[in-house]
Amino acid sequence: MSNAPSLAIVYEHPEWFKPLFAALDRRGVTYQAISFQDHGFDIAQKKAPAPLVFSRLAMSSFLRQDEHPIFYAQSLYAHWELNGTRVINGTPALAIDASKARQMSVITSLGLDIPATHVVHRQADIVAATRGLRFPVIVKVNIGGSGAGVSRYDTLEELAQAVADGTTPKGIDSVTLVQEYVPARDQRMVRMETLDGKFLYAISLNTDGGTFDLCPADVCLIDKPTVTVSEYTPDAEAIRAVEAIARAAKLDIGGIEFMIDDRDGARRFYDINGLSNFVADPLNVLGWDPHEKLVDYLTHAIDATTGKAA
Repeated sequence: MSNAPSLAIVYEHPEWFKPLFAALDRRGVTYQAISFQDHGFDIAQKKAPAPLVFSRLAMSSFLRQDEHPIFYAQSLYAHWELNGTRVINGTPALAIDASKARQMSVITSLGLDIPATHVVHRQADIVAATRGLRFPVIVKVNIGGSGAGVSRYDTLEELAQAVADGTTPKGIDSVTLVQEYVPARDQRMVRMETLDGKFLYAISLNTDGGTFDLCPADVCLIDKPTVTVSEYTPDAEAIRAVEAIARAAKLDIGGIEFMIDDRDGARRFYDINGLSNFVADPLNVLGWDPHEKLVDYLTHAIDATTGKAA
């Protein structure tokens, strides 16, 4: 038992976390990698596989498998937490990560701006939900990933026809957001990564507007020439804002995205993402590898959890 790892990493995507595993191996950190595939748990078994669990659950998992682990993970993490295990990005963060509507509420509770948003649970109510919004609008599912479940409609008539045809996005939890489409200044979205409630780095994602898929990791950028990535230097106000969002969302690690509304210059936050794959080619984009900072954080968390901290 003394050789049992102090860290378990629970993940779904088979490729995304190879850089993390490699960084842990380089540093000599022992861990158990647990795939959600084929996973189950016994309620009578109160002990988690390690005293510290790191969740690497992607909301986009529903795109890869019908029997995805998004809701299963909520039960699994709650079971472990109720029995004394620390889960990094556990149930409080997962509750926010798995609901874009909750994300908007968290952001506005801090006095920060978002795209004007109305929320419904029936497709039949989508047209009425545009009342008071400026077109174009986007219809967005509550649980999405990699730009999935987002469609733009330029006119009320176009949207009404889509609803009548049954072609508007339908989510896995029957919660739908209707938002004003925000024209991003310089066609730029900014993703700011946080770790332990603190700003880590930021990148600029520039697009021609033809995609809502802005995942910046290596696997995501394959066959996606319309998105370019570069380092971004945020101002102090933006850093304070994202750190406040991370704390309010109980986010141990994650990315927060915003754009500058070209209509009025407002910084509008639109996404809180609990899964950070980190930017592709970080040494060239940033000049350093954020996985090293993540391993530092994990080793300190292991020491704190196992009582080894000074």
